[in-house]
Amino acid sequence: MLRVRDEFRRTQVAIAALFCVLGFQYATWAARLPALKSRLGLSEAELGLLLMATGVGAAVSFPLVAVLTRRWGSRRLAFVSALVLGLLLLALAVAPNYPVALLVMAVDGVAVGCLNVAMNAQGAALESRYRRTAMAKLHATFSGGSLAAALLASGTSAVTSSVAVHFGVAAILVLLLAMYAESDLLADEGPADEPAEKQRRRRGLPAAVTLWMGFAMVFGTVAEGAMNDWSALYLKDVADASARVAPLGIAVVSVMMVLARLFADGWRTRWGDGRVVRVGSVLAAAGLAFALLAGGVVPALIGFACMGLGLAAVTPCVYVAAARQGSDALALVAAMGTTGLLAGPPLIGFLANGTSLVWGMAAVAVSALLVAACALRIRWTGVPGAQDGGEARETDTLSADRPKTSAS
Repeated sequence: MLRVRDEFRRTQVAIAALFCVLGFQYATWAARLPALKSRLGLSEAELGLLLMATGVGAAVSFPLVAVLTRRWGSRRLAFVSALVLGLLLLALAVAPNYPVALLVMAVDGVAVGCLNVAMNAQGAALESRYRRTAMAKLHATFSGGSLAAALLASGTSAVTSSVAVHFGVAAILVLLLAMYAESDLLADEGPADEPAEKQRRRRGLPAAVTLWMGFAMVFGTVAEGAMNDWSALYLKDVADASARVAPLGIAVVSVMMVLARLFADGWRTRWGDGRVVRVGSVLAAAGLAFALLAGGVVPALIGFACMGLGLAAVTPCVYVAAARQGSDALALVAAMGTTGLLAGPPLIGFLANGTSLVWGMAAVAVSALLVAACALRIRWTGVPGAQDGGEARETDTLSADRPKTSAS
């Protein structure tokens, strides 16, 4: 038993290193956008297009990710894509002009899509193999990586203004984390081990349950992305918060999300993924609706806290459910989630511009509520270690018409 526990911990830490890599790499270049803008002489519109290139690359990576996952497996794909992300930091630091920078960022988006699918496949396999929940804590380490990158950016900026030096140090750390993780990642089952039925389903259209997972991910990432982009502006322009208080919106959302993910695996074990997603998304919608109706700074911060708390477990739970449908389903759901994260904030902005920011934030609350509606259509399987009567009953009532496919 002790040996199994040690193996679980080593593998969990290795997979967590991948999540940390993704958060660290993203926050590293995001923290130096002003310096990159100045060095390349970019306008605001060109900088926006540079950011969009990453999102577009990740969103359109689905076909490539699906093929690479089948051919290489999640272990090799995770390692290679993590190495590529480290090298892309160096490429961005020395990009001589705007077109090259655009190309680097588009490739970065593809690599992000690859690592996102591979590391979540590893997390789902970890839960399946050891019959223990772990995905929510893994997603929390993404935020930990982002925090570490912010601290590194601050520290290197105090010593030197050179982006190349900063990105060089960050790239070395990314490569070291990738090499550390590789030896303890889970080995994949080969394609020959898959049932013939699952191989046939790969060639068909996505199953309805996969699309519901994708829609849940879209609405969840729309809400999450909009809170990141619009919470400070809502506090300043609608709630009349001071310049010092306005940034607390995103801080409240982020802190509550990280804290919730540290505890969410226990909630999943006790109540099951389906119930955690449904209750959490309803809590998020209700909290934000309360904030909009009540008005003021304090209700807004309470509503934002509910959003962070309620949405924290949505992404981990949906990724686990998608991974059990197979690598193609996971890749599609991840691509749909990236699309929601990319398209959501601008759509909220267009709505706010045509009406008001209050109505824009109301649309965010509706998006959270739609997550719960989609969750009702998802066939949630039993959660590792779940107590009798929790997810087990849910599985019995929802899986009667579920296709008989094996877990990936």
